[in-house]
Amino acid sequence: KLAGCTLFITGASRGIGKAIALKAAKDGANIVIAAKTAEPHPTLPGTIYTAAEEIEAAGGKALPCIVNVREEQQIINAVEKAVKTFGGIDILVNNASAISLTGTLETATKKVNLMMDVNVRGTYLTSKACLPHLRKSKNPHILNLSPPMNLNPMWFKNHCAYTISKYGMSMCVLGMAEEFRGEVAVNALWPKTAIHTAAMDMLGGAGIEKQCRKTDILADAAYCILTKPKTFTGNFIIDEVLLREEGVKDFDVYAIAPGHPLMPDFFLDVEIDTTAMKQKRHGAAQEEKKLSGSQQEGEDGGQVKTESAAAEPSGPVAETFRVIRGVVTEEYVRSTQGVFQFELSGDGGGTWYIDLKTRGGSAGFGKPPVAADVVMSMSSADFVKMFTGKLKPTLAFMSGKLRIKGNMALAIKLEKMLSQLNPKL
Repeated sequence: KLAGCTLFITGASRGIGKAIALKAAKDGANIVIAAKTAEPHPTLPGTIYTAAEEIEAAGGKALPCIVNVREEQQIINAVEKAVKTFGGIDILVNNASAISLTGTLETATKKVNLMMDVNVRGTYLTSKACLPHLRKSKNPHILNLSPPMNLNPMWFKNHCAYTISKYGMSMCVLGMAEEFRGEVAVNALWPKTAIHTAAMDMLGGAGIEKQCRKTDILADAAYCILTKPKTFTGNFIIDEVLLREEGVKDFDVYAIAPGHPLMPDFFLDVEIDTTAMKQKRHGAAQEEKKLSGSQQEGEDGGQVKTESAAAEPSGPVAETFRVIRGVVTEEYVRSTQGVFQFELSGDGGGTWYIDLKTRGGSAGFGKPPVAADVVMSMSSADFVKMFTGKLKPTLAFMSGKLRIKGNMALAIKLEKMLSQLNPKL
């Protein structure tokens, strides 16, 4: 279906961009690899030239172009080269993206600039440069790898700058789909679950891949979209939803570890506790309500006091720390070398800590004996779920239930320790 079509794909040297390129290459498409990695990266796989070799081997034609989408002239030069080489551009995939999952005060200005420049400005300027050529195509498409715009505050509070930048890409879809209706299809594609890429490895650490799907699922979904007529426009598409509509039934083929619980992606309001043990919905809801704070509204709108044990905590949180104290070993201290502080809201909340740096280790209520390397904020109820294996830390973080400040690598180490502790807790 895409034989002879020319696709201009940003960030196509690896990950999702390359997967989409290879899928199109199997049809005999021409691929413009617009990415900035020309020399091998010390930690990231692939360059524009190794991607070009793979695309040619898959049956396509490749044009590797050094493009940093922050540089408008590099975009313009690559577009002109693409048109000169292949005679035009039929499809643009805005895949290049930058991410920093940090709070407002923790996000350096250069990181803010990077995300706005790559995600919003880069998408806008690449679209602008390609549009005059796309309008000449028989079935032109722009596809942005960006989410449906969900204004639930939980998607803003932990990483405001990143969310603004990704929603900026989505707003390009909204505006351009309407502006070029009847001429160019403009759509957005987003994964239902986390996708295993180099970026996910950096964010989640070793073992995270078991909770992810392969890039193939996005490549297959993108292929479905890009082969539809240009009247299919202005849509915010979730990969799994589209593929189910297209008749796909077996999604295990996309899983890195078939049968393993999958992590939902950002910006999608889904049932979070996918790894939770079965429990009656009503009972769980009541427990959440009870643990949500020391004061709740009564039926008459007034405040009614519920039990609070902030002065001398007891209950599930205190019991969890009692067990932790009993299982902390010199081996944990030696292998972790980190101090974790927990700011918990709700019943049995307050400041708690686990010291896995000082000889012997310790855990308990109050500030840690030495400065904390990582500060984690969450509700008491979610803390207990996390430490008893009913809520994955990575899942809690991505869904906004857990906020982390400090050393992310140490936070990942704690997750590994938790997997060993769960049976005892």
